[in-house]
Amino acid sequence: MISNNRFYLVVFAAFLGISSLVVSCGPSGGEITALNDETPEDSLAVFTAPDTNLIPDNEFGELVRYGRKLILNTAYYLGPEGKSGKYLGNKMNCTNCHLDGGTRPYGLNYFSSHGRYPQYRARENKILSLAERVNNCIERPHNGVPMPLDCREMLAITCYIKWLGEGIPVEARVDGDKGLDLELPDSELDVNHGKKVYFSECVRCHGENGEGKMFPDNVTYEYPPLWGKLSYQPGSSMFRIIKAAQFIKANMPHDQATWKKPKLSDKDALDVSAYVNSELQVRPAKEGLDYPNVKTKPIDYPFGPYDDPFSERQHKYGPYKPIIEYRKSKGLYVNY
Repeated sequence: MISNNRFYLVVFAAFLGISSLVVSCGPSGGEITALNDETPEDSLAVFTAPDTNLIPDNEFGELVRYGRKLILNTAYYLGPEGKSGKYLGNKMNCTNCHLDGGTRPYGLNYFSSHGRYPQYRARENKILSLAERVNNCIERPHNGVPMPLDCREMLAITCYIKWLGEGIPVEARVDGDKGLDLELPDSELDVNHGKKVYFSECVRCHGENGEGKMFPDNVTYEYPPLWGKLSYQPGSSMFRIIKAAQFIKANMPHDQATWKKPKLSDKDALDVSAYVNSELQVRPAKEGLDYPNVKTKPIDYPFGPYDDPFSERQHKYGPYKPIIEYRKSKGLYVNY
């Protein structure tokens, strides 16, 4: 495992402008790379996921491999007709959002997740363990019921997430484990333009009605639904327009774009996110109370009340900059 001293050496090297410094993260082979302005654009700095061939051949490794299977084939194992338990309310897989089994930079990966839990979660307004956070996803995006915290499947998923983050110090972040930065516009988002982007770039995979595309065996999706009663709930992170747009910009269309070479502009990503998450689309009923503490509510969460004077519509569709500027001027929490 990489020591704290070696980790900060990487950061210090980046500060000094050293062109590149690669530090191996122990036997798993993950890497942290520091780069400067002279680095080619096609070699930007991100954390590299460890090689699955190096999963240890022991009891821990057995759980890691099972956890990876659960992330990649969630509906098969845990879906409505799951082989290991029936916890999900739909047939989506974790990897539909946590791309490449949670290993893709800017693809909602798990790189630093294990080392940052337990942590405060604004949606529940309390400290959650990593296992509780896994159940949070099962209950909202998957419209399911929580798994027992001590079951083998939960242990396997958390072991896999732990293994992916080997070498990352506790509480540390690495490049690529957040959303891709976007320039927020000065005006309200354009849902009509977002619809045009959807039917130009997204419809061939996700369908005219956002229904997604099932595999022939009807076990799970080749491309997940983006709305409808079998998609994610309004309480899900991907229902927040900025959050979803960061993901879309870095990864969609999936066969034409990468985080290094996006296809969509910031405007396209934000507007299509607004269309996908607009009131035009039907969703499962929202379960439970989300963000009960108005002081820590994200600015793009579209349900009040808020501790600022802006409307639900502006919190959802923008313009966001006045909200951010107001909150900063009053010393209020800003998150999106």
